[in-house]
Amino acid sequence: MGKAVYETNIEGLKLLGRGKVRDIYDLGDRLLIVATDRISAFDVVMPDPIPDKGRILTMLSLFWLDYLRDVCPNHLISAEVRDFPHQCREYEDLLRGRTMLVKKARVFPVECIVRGYIIGSGWKDYQKNGTVCGITLPKGLKLAEKLPEPIFTPSTKAEQGLHDENITFDEMVNIVGKDIAERLRDLSIELYKRASDYAEKRGIIIADTKFEFGLVDGEITLVDEVLTPDSSRFWPKDTYRVGTNPESFDKQYVRDFLIGSGWKPGEPAPHFPEEVIENTRRRYLEALVRLSGKGLDDR
Repeated sequence: MGKAVYETNIEGLKLLGRGKVRDIYDLGDRLLIVATDRISAFDVVMPDPIPDKGRILTMLSLFWLDYLRDVCPNHLISAEVRDFPHQCREYEDLLRGRTMLVKKARVFPVECIVRGYIIGSGWKDYQKNGTVCGITLPKGLKLAEKLPEPIFTPSTKAEQGLHDENITFDEMVNIVGKDIAERLRDLSIELYKRASDYAEKRGIIIADTKFEFGLVDGEITLVDEVLTPDSSRFWPKDTYRVGTNPESFDKQYVRDFLIGSGWKPGEPAPHFPEEVIENTRRRYLEALVRLSGKGLDDR
C-alpha cells in the first residue's frame, strides 16, 4: 500500500484549483490533472484519504479512454512524467501513476449521466412520481432493476460544496442548445452501452455513470475521469439481486458507512475507522483488476 496523497503543491506551476479529488494545474493551453487520494461523499471531502485511490482512478480512466477512443475524441495527451513540464521532475515519485497531461477544453456546464438500472436518486424520484428527469418509466419497477433501455438523465454542474441538481433534457437544451444536447446524449448512451457490454463480461454491472464533455478546437471531446468507482456504480454480477441494495465496488460503501454512523451533511466530516479505509481501497482495487486486468504494479 502506497503512502496516501491528500494534496499536491508543485512549485513553479500555477494551481488552477482543487476539486473534491483532483488538483489541477494550468499550463496555458494544457492542464496537469493530479488525482489525489481524497474521497468525498454527499458533496463533502472527508478528512481521511484512501491510499492509492488516485492511482486507481487514473489507471481506470486511462484504460477506458483507450478502449472508447473510437467512439469519441478525448483530452488525454500523456500520462508519462517525462512528458510533463520540467518542474515536475523532482515530484516524479508523487505524480507517477496518478497524473494526466490533457488538452484544455471549454467544458459544458452539465453532467451527462446515463442510468441502466433504477437506483439512488433515480429510485427516489421514481417512487415519488414514476419518472426520472422527466422520463416516464414503466410501472412496477423494483429497486436496482435493469431498465428496458439506458436513459440519459443530465444534471447541473454545481460548484464545490453544492449539490448537482437533476434536470430534464429540455432544461439541458436551454443551457447548451439543441444540437449540442442531442449529441452529448447520444454520445453518452453509446459510451455507456459499449462499456457496460465489456464490463459485464468481466463480472461487473455498470448501474450508472457520469461523463463530462467539452470543446477542444471546436470538437466535442470527452474530458475528466471516465467510468471510475467515483463516477459510476459498479456491482458484482454474481451477487446482484433485484429488489435489494447491491454490493458494490465504488464509494457507495463509504456513503453507507456515513449513514449508518448517524453523521449528517452540515456536521463536521468524521474520521474513518481503519477498517473502512482498507475496505474502500480493496473495493476500488477490485474494480480496477476486474475491468482492466491490471493491478497497481502493472504498466
